[in-house]
Amino acid sequence: MPSGRGIADMPHYVRYKSLISDTMNTSLNPNPLVRFLGKPQQEFTKADIVKYVKENDIEMINLRYPGADGRLKTLNFIINDEAYLDSILTSGERVDGSSLFPYIEAGASDLYVVPRYRTAFRNPFSEIPAVDILCSYYTKDGTPLEMAPEYTLRKAHEELKKVTGLTYHVMGELEYYVVSPKTDLFLAADQRGYHESTPFNKGAEMRAMAMKYIAEAGGLIKYGHSEVGNFTKGDLMYEQNEIEFLPTNLEDAADQLMVAKWIIRTLADEYGVDVTFAPKITVGKAGSGLHIHTRLMKGEKNAMVMADGSLSENALKAIAGYLYLSPSLTAFGNTNPTSYFRLVPHQEAPTNICWGDRNRSVLVRVPLGWSAGANSMVCDANPLEKPSNFDTSIKQTVEFRCPDGSADIYLLLAGLAVAARHGFEMENGLQYAKDRYVDVNIFDEKHKEVLARLSQLPASCEESAARLKEQRAVYEAHGVFSPRLIDGLVKKLSDYKDANLRKELGNNEDKIMALVKEYFYCG
Repeated sequence: MPSGRGIADMPHYVRYKSLISDTMNTSLNPNPLVRFLGKPQQEFTKADIVKYVKENDIEMINLRYPGADGRLKTLNFIINDEAYLDSILTSGERVDGSSLFPYIEAGASDLYVVPRYRTAFRNPFSEIPAVDILCSYYTKDGTPLEMAPEYTLRKAHEELKKVTGLTYHVMGELEYYVVSPKTDLFLAADQRGYHESTPFNKGAEMRAMAMKYIAEAGGLIKYGHSEVGNFTKGDLMYEQNEIEFLPTNLEDAADQLMVAKWIIRTLADEYGVDVTFAPKITVGKAGSGLHIHTRLMKGEKNAMVMADGSLSENALKAIAGYLYLSPSLTAFGNTNPTSYFRLVPHQEAPTNICWGDRNRSVLVRVPLGWSAGANSMVCDANPLEKPSNFDTSIKQTVEFRCPDGSADIYLLLAGLAVAARHGFEMENGLQYAKDRYVDVNIFDEKHKEVLARLSQLPASCEESAARLKEQRAVYEAHGVFSPRLIDGLVKKLSDYKDANLRKELGNNEDKIMALVKEYFYCG
């Protein structure tokens, strides 16, 4: 078909076939807007939103946007008429930037929030029928706000694509604790909650409902399950859960995680239970991370994997960038003092700057892939099944394991994109990665010489701020991170003055719990 022709210019039978294909591709999509409009979210237009509002009796539009605290903010609009709806969708609205971001001066703080139509979803909680849309920030001149989280992320992806010719896909593992009144029936063994089923997993129903709502809002979910952490304390029961996403375009992945955290919290409120994404909530129990899986894509192909299933040079370069910038990446992914009560030696949370295969104590992990005999397993389990040609290489990712639930999601993912790009810009990137590969238990006394040659992650917010100051030029290169944004983050982290906090508190549970309470709703 000649370039520039649309569906309306196609022969009738071709146009019909295309429309049928689009309908089939959206018929199983959980997002009601996608099903109604018969097109993917990425193709939503203003006219589509207006059509859905008018034909589905929508009465309210909610504009949502991230603040510096990592949480979604909200403006509610009751729809008066079609002209007002059009003005909301076209112009957005003014907001006070100084109340949202501490590094914006009050004297020049007016900003615009303008909706991104592809993020629209039906609000699952509102009694008033409502559509919610995520927004981008713009200045008084109508230009993107340089230090805005979502614009920083967009710039990071654009510069990565320019340098590498590849697109960047990521997905997160969202861990959280559900806190509810203690029951004496069917309690899982302490710290043995991994993949438990009902009735030993009390949060299964709420997790399933959260997955449903997240999927309806456009989230691409891989799976959900209970995690290892569970314990009782006084009259309360703490149970760790996880919802893991599928790899997708960088910007969409960030939006999905933001919406997911809002949905989980709002749902918990409806269930009458508490939820926390805090990195550490008590002494001696599993903390909650936000592991980020990444892959570089060349079209529809995974550019991190060779034909034989081994890692490509692209993957090694990205790993080199992750390792090199990991000390300062903590400034975006580990943002309050309790983060560093999770990042301690001899736990699954990493402290040493290294990478390896399947090893859960390393900072950058290459999870088990599906390269060898993957397509024969299903035939062995199902004798009636015939071998398939499914491309299992698409499932391979590289995992960055130190972030936690306190992370600023947009800035963390932007930082990882910068790190992946920097790995390609490093003259010795391949060797840098190879020198930091480990295939042993680094905490085993037999391998202490391996541990001795590795650098360590920061042990406090203050140290993280210092590492960010040292490496800020890499983030500011190509105009990705605004210098004012870096200055604001350095000040915020330095002001915690927590360099000796872990030593001062020791194992004093009362003092640690007071700290946990202060940051219970982080991120």
